[in-house]
Amino acid sequence: MARAMLLVFMPFACGYFFSYFYRTVNAVVAPYLQQDIGLGPADMGLMSAAYFLTFAAFQIPLGLLLDRYGPRRVQGTLYCIAALGALLFAKGDSVTTLILARAMIGFGVSGGLMAALKAIVMWFPLNRVATVNGWYFAFGGLGALAATGPVDIAMQSMDWRQMFMLLAAVTLVVAALILLVVPERPNSAATGSLKEQISEIGQIYRDPYFWRIVPLMFTCASSFMAIQGLWAGPWLLEVEGFSQADTAAHLTIMAVGMIVGVTGSGLFASVLQRMGYDMAGVCGFAAFFSIIAMLLLITDIVPSSYVLWAYIGLVVALTALVFAALAHHFPISQAARANTAANVIVFAMAFVYQWGIGWVIEQWPLAADGGYPNIAYLWAFLATILTQVLAFVWFIWPTRGRLGNGI
Repeated sequence: MARAMLLVFMPFACGYFFSYFYRTVNAVVAPYLQQDIGLGPADMGLMSAAYFLTFAAFQIPLGLLLDRYGPRRVQGTLYCIAALGALLFAKGDSVTTLILARAMIGFGVSGGLMAALKAIVMWFPLNRVATVNGWYFAFGGLGALAATGPVDIAMQSMDWRQMFMLLAAVTLVVAALILLVVPERPNSAATGSLKEQISEIGQIYRDPYFWRIVPLMFTCASSFMAIQGLWAGPWLLEVEGFSQADTAAHLTIMAVGMIVGVTGSGLFASVLQRMGYDMAGVCGFAAFFSIIAMLLLITDIVPSSYVLWAYIGLVVALTALVFAALAHHFPISQAARANTAANVIVFAMAFVYQWGIGWVIEQWPLAADGGYPNIAYLWAFLATILTQVLAFVWFIWPTRGRLGNGI
């Protein structure tokens, strides 16, 4: 266990840290990009969402590659592409260039989670998968945390271009670390021809269990990624009226909540399982708490905004337990393909949410102060919540009652 943590877990976790940093950093640097490049909400949403589009588009091929060639070679190579994308972003001077660069970054980090989940299933006992996954997700939370207050502070001594050049160099180092340090696991590759492996993906997509729980994640987690990665910043600045420093502080506390949530997700699952709920039921509870968090946000009834944003980060991150549920349901030889089959939908929807929220906001005219009215943000977020509620209704409908097996 200790050897696996050092040689397998840590190299991938370092990569996931920066994967999440890339995903969320635009929420803080957005004002600087708007000032230097002149991006409106729709352009900003599209540029940021390009990360999710290429990320999603590569998930199915990624699953095949991971099951066939292993996570070390696949993800080490992909991080090299992410480094090139970060370098191009640092040099970008137009919307088109920034979109292309974000697309390259998204493609390069597209295996940051899936490769590690495959490696965890390969190297750790099945009864520890949910716990180790939670530890791993915590590194993503740390990356999100680093992309908030620390970035705001860093912007006082460097510009966004210099920061992305530094990110490019560090990402290349992480790629080398994975390629040189992570060992290979014998006899873990998928068997059968490529045609047979592709056929098994069809079986995964036809599985009723898959379609019962995955919509919970691609509505709750995807919308959270879109909001955390971009729209939380404008909401705090324009709707709540906070300063840039206060906005960064709230994004930081949300990231802290996320770290606590994913770190404790294994304990959360264990407690509910001891109460008689299966992993599907656990995912249902996670989604329920996530929907409550979004309702609390738009109703503004929580006295402390810091408590509210901490709670949002805490509970929305729990929906990642869907991956552990899939690991329990599908055999190890299909683990990567099952996870990427879910992840392609998650990140495609993150693209839709991040771009769509900007599109909804732009349906209202600019206010006198140059921003958009609060009602524009409210309707955009309300539409997001509606999709989550529909997914939850879909989840509970077959049970006609409480969540879980036989209940």
